[in-house]
Amino acid sequence: MNKKTKWGLVAVIGIGLAGLAINAFLPHENKELAEAPVKETPQARKRTLNVIAEVIKKASISDGIIITGLLLPDEEVSLSFETSGKITAINFEEGSHVKEGQLLAKVNDAQLQAQLRKLEVQLKLAEDRVYRQNALLEREAVSKEAYEQVQTDLAMLKAEIDMVKASIDLTELRAPFDGIIGLRQVSEGAYATPSTIVASLTKISPLKIEFAVPERYAGIVKNGANLNFKVEGHLKPFSAKVYATESHVDPTTHTFAIRALYANSNGQLMPGRFANVDLKTQEFDDAITIPSQAIIPEMGIDKVYLYKSGKAQPVTITKGIRNEARTQVLEGLSIGDTIITSGTLQLRTGLSVTLDEVQ
Repeated sequence: MNKKTKWGLVAVIGIGLAGLAINAFLPHENKELAEAPVKETPQARKRTLNVIAEVIKKASISDGIIITGLLLPDEEVSLSFETSGKITAINFEEGSHVKEGQLLAKVNDAQLQAQLRKLEVQLKLAEDRVYRQNALLEREAVSKEAYEQVQTDLAMLKAEIDMVKASIDLTELRAPFDGIIGLRQVSEGAYATPSTIVASLTKISPLKIEFAVPERYAGIVKNGANLNFKVEGHLKPFSAKVYATESHVDPTTHTFAIRALYANSNGQLMPGRFANVDLKTQEFDDAITIPSQAIIPEMGIDKVYLYKSGKAQPVTITKGIRNEARTQVLEGLSIGDTIITSGTLQLRTGLSVTLDEVQ
């Protein structure tokens, strides 16, 4: 091969390689893409949304709160004597039921009893003196002033007797009401004063439930309102009724104190325990209610979508109270309207919808 022929062959090979490189950068037809169907965009076709709807009807709804309360005795008192003296008798068993007026304990009253007997003897003589003076007065044998003097002496003697009897009553400790008496703090022979606590007396039937609600509920909870409460260790809730409310809101805690009454007829519950109170603050029997998830908040406005002739139509509503699942509607809806309850975030005005289920 001569030199001229060699350079000619090199030129041909170079031109061929250049052609291949140019061909690689030229656009080629993709058969798979060409044969694939063109997918329509949502804007290119009319979409229908499958939804669940609910026909509006009247229903009951209530608003409530769950708060912690405290079980209190109906009555409770620390028992003590009204006078001083040595305790001569204790007539109760600790933890037992006692009746109103039952004698529980006594301090020494021997001196008072002796004084009473002396006055009672004098009383008999004073009554005889008045009788004789009255007979003499009828015969005008004594003056009226003398008769009035013996009458006064008799009245004063009776008053002294009453005073001694009252002092004797102070030596007796009696139950002021029916209840359970607690552990005694004294023994017979001990010297008691009015500051000495003998035992506590508690009335546990009925029981009071005391709790406090936020100040916004002040004036809403009324006497006679029913509530349920639960106590640890008991599966079933207990029912009580509000009987009293505080006269003002606590300025420190901004809460409103309320008390309810539970019969506790079998003595099952004891005071001092905590209770979880479920209080219904408002109740409406004939209300329009809808599922809370159907409400769409937009720019401070609440709206829902109604199903009308196969289309979604928005309506602005005014809400009332709500519970864990449903919301009361005060304005915007009527009985018999069909409200869309699913797919709310995809709904648009005039969107075609198909009802999969109507509740």
